[in-house]
Amino acid sequence: MNETTTNTDILKATVKELFEKFSSGEKGLAAAEAKKRLEKYGYNEISEKKTSPLLKFLGYFWGPIPWMIEVAAGLSLAIGHWADFWVIFALLLVNSVIGFWQEHKADNAIELLKQKLALKAKVPRDGKWLEIPARELVPGDIVRVRLGDIIPADIKLVDGAYLTVDESALTGESLPVEKHVADVGYAGAVIRQGEMNALVVATGMNTFFGRTAKLVAEAKTQSHFQKAVIKIGDYLIALAIVLVAVIFLAALFRHESVLETLQFALVLTVAAIPVALPAVLTVTMAVGAMALAKRKAIVSKLAAIEEMAGMDILCSDKTGTITKNELTLASVKAFQGFTDDEVLLLATLASREEDQDPIDSAIINKARELGIFEKIGAYKLKEFKPFDPVAKRTEATVSAKGADFKASKGAPQIILELTADKEKIAAQVEQEVNALAAKGYRALGVAKSDGRGAWRFAGIIPLFDPPREDSAETIKTAKSMGINVKMVTGDHTAIAKETARQVNLGAKIMSALSFLNKPDREAKRIVEEADGFAQVFPEHKYHIVELLQDKGHIVGMTGDGVNDAPALKKADIGIAVAGATDAAKSAADIVLTVPGLSVIINAIRESRKIFQRMNSYAIYRIAETIRVLIFMTLSIIIFKFYPVTAIMIVLLALLNDLPIMTISVDNVKYSNEPEKWNMRVVLSIATILGAVGVVSSFGIFYIGNEVLHLSRETLQSFMYLKLSVAGHLTLFVARTRGHFWSIKPARPLFLAIIGTQTIATLIVVYGIILPSIGWTLALFVWGYALAAFVITDFIKFYTYKLVDHGGIKFHK
Repeated sequence: MNETTTNTDILKATVKELFEKFSSGEKGLAAAEAKKRLEKYGYNEISEKKTSPLLKFLGYFWGPIPWMIEVAAGLSLAIGHWADFWVIFALLLVNSVIGFWQEHKADNAIELLKQKLALKAKVPRDGKWLEIPARELVPGDIVRVRLGDIIPADIKLVDGAYLTVDESALTGESLPVEKHVADVGYAGAVIRQGEMNALVVATGMNTFFGRTAKLVAEAKTQSHFQKAVIKIGDYLIALAIVLVAVIFLAALFRHESVLETLQFALVLTVAAIPVALPAVLTVTMAVGAMALAKRKAIVSKLAAIEEMAGMDILCSDKTGTITKNELTLASVKAFQGFTDDEVLLLATLASREEDQDPIDSAIINKARELGIFEKIGAYKLKEFKPFDPVAKRTEATVSAKGADFKASKGAPQIILELTADKEKIAAQVEQEVNALAAKGYRALGVAKSDGRGAWRFAGIIPLFDPPREDSAETIKTAKSMGINVKMVTGDHTAIAKETARQVNLGAKIMSALSFLNKPDREAKRIVEEADGFAQVFPEHKYHIVELLQDKGHIVGMTGDGVNDAPALKKADIGIAVAGATDAAKSAADIVLTVPGLSVIINAIRESRKIFQRMNSYAIYRIAETIRVLIFMTLSIIIFKFYPVTAIMIVLLALLNDLPIMTISVDNVKYSNEPEKWNMRVVLSIATILGAVGVVSSFGIFYIGNEVLHLSRETLQSFMYLKLSVAGHLTLFVARTRGHFWSIKPARPLFLAIIGTQTIATLIVVYGIILPSIGWTLALFVWGYALAAFVITDFIKFYTYKLVDHGGIKFHK
């Protein structure tokens, strides 16, 4: 039997009996019976298995991305190249530490949720009411909850008048909810008014709150960044395996030294495997995270930057995200000759600030804003009757200028019943209330009595949770950037529709029931086409994200409450807005530090720039690997000549990869559409650039060997310089979709490239480590490389036109 059945069937049959036993003194027996009976139906604690930090770190060390690096390290060990091994091991270690630390900061959501459960509870023990830790509660315990308490477990109310409960952090409901006998209160909700006794029906991870924690634990996604790096690595490794196999076959056929061939195969493997790829992309995202922090967006998961660049659907929580999460008065509707100011004054007199009631606070704040609150000093309060769920109104007896009168506010129907002429105005009041309800507004009636006690209906005050000032503009901007915004809320459909209308979101607001029991195919269609959803619970939000992801969308989710944590964790990019709960912040990938959604637009622009830099490096890295690998392999097979030595390849790796880190600050243009790793385009462009590089390399090799008749050693230095200079010039080609001059490179990148290539030139000119070739040959190499660079750029430009299909537009 499921938990819902237990709540509705088993508890109804036992709660009266158990409470009677408790009242008659059989406390211990009642609790014991309840525990046995409820455990029979599956009520027991769920224990969480923890993974040690060491195992988590080892998971990063031997995870899906680093394995390609471990291959290179293994080959280094196999033939005793300890220097290569330690360099590769250090790169792997750095990448693992960065990944582990960033993920660890975002993975403590469950711990925060558990801490939230670490509350106190008032329970009867041996005939006395005692306070015990909430974790010691079991189903069947009796607890007492009152004003200011946080409900310690899911409870069934069994005795008392009423409770007013704030469940906004759990369900997204912006207004307090009234609870009576037989109603259920959820763990984590806050008691605003009243005092009642209740029976514990679920504790720990079995509560509504605890199920949220379980959803956070279950919400695991593999980032598109990880998938892209794996695809790039697989592509390069497959290429390396084929070429190394060809070289080995050629060596065996020629009866060459197996050890020498193995050593060179190691060099080829190290050149092919993108050892620095994860590190460069991680540094690029880390630098981007610093830029986002300046824009008031704190990144807790680096891969989220790349995910945000590709986000095409943003599921936005309504309460506290699109709206302010504070009750506000709309235009007052005055009746029977009263003015708007008089109605608001009467409502203010019938409110009491010290009660901290959200409705009273909203009325008093509006009165202060309009300068009406200052008039209160002219009135003397003689008696005040606070709100109770039976009378459903407040009442103040006031004296002014020697005359007494009463002011009352409450449910419009109740206030209308006070008046003598209710038949005359009933239709008008009902029409106004219905019109406000259609907009999702809550209506309050206000009345005033004269000295004889005759009441007159003064007017109606509409209450609502208003949108943030920047929400409409932010949603408009998001749509212009190719992002479909969907509102997701626990509020009623009427409220959601009115909020959607005010921010120009769209009219197609669906109830969660519209897709819950539908086949997956239909549910996916409903979710994809809807503009928003109302009356949803945490499981529903999680399911919405899951359905959209199944349709191939990259989904963002904003939120601030505990109820948002599972969906934030499940989404490709979870965004905790300013003022979010700790649980929401911990589950999110990005935390905003200023209110509203507008900062998200800045974060999206910045993330798309970061993506462009990563995309540029990926194209460059693949093109370079193809260029060097194929050129060397064909040289060995066709000409029986090693065009570069092992030390030259090590120098190429050092001088060409280290300054590449500066690509993280390169100048780029961001896309006006969501970005994604298009491997067809990336591999096509990179392969073309690599192939052009191979042809170019053989061209200068022919000149050096057949025209200039260079010696073997001089030709190797000659080719090394060409590979080094042309390699970095390839980056200038790869970093733009247009011609290389369309976007000016950042100063750090330009200076780093010029600096390293100056070093490479000096090494071969003056014979440092490598054989000398002199300035004449060096300048010839530079001239040849620059000419090839210009030709390659034009080839790239027209290749993009073929593979891009007139695709993405860019803006500064």
